[in-house]
Amino acid sequence: MNRIDLVTLLVEDYDEALAFYVGLLGFTVREDTRVDEHKRWVVVDPPAPGGTGLLLARAVNPAQRSRVGDQTGGRVGFFLSTSDFAAEHARLTAVGVHFEEVPREEPYGTVAVFRDLYGNRWDLIQHR
Repeated sequence: MNRIDLVTLLVEDYDEALAFYVGLLGFTVREDTRVDEHKRWVVVDPPAPGGTGLLLARAVNPAQRSRVGDQTGGRVGFFLSTSDFAAEHARLTAVGVHFEEVPREEPYGTVAVFRDLYGNRWDLIQHR
């Protein structure tokens, strides 16, 4: 085993999730394959090569739907690294990504928490 390839992210709708992750965050579509009439295999990757992809999985039952937007019990569950925090923060803010806080300096780097379209909490972080 070399790395984690995919992490599942529950979403309400494939196309609205693609609009956010691809259209706003700048991810690329690795795969978008129709499995059946209602299900697709949708994988997006962060812009930099070698990162873990997200499998955008449409919630299909009450238990899954109850977890959309809160897959980690309110904790930050996803971490998006950048080599230029100021530029990336400005770009994301300009396209309407909601940050919960102003950027802050921590011993491990510069960080600010934002929420995706469903409310999942993400760190935008530039490591030291």
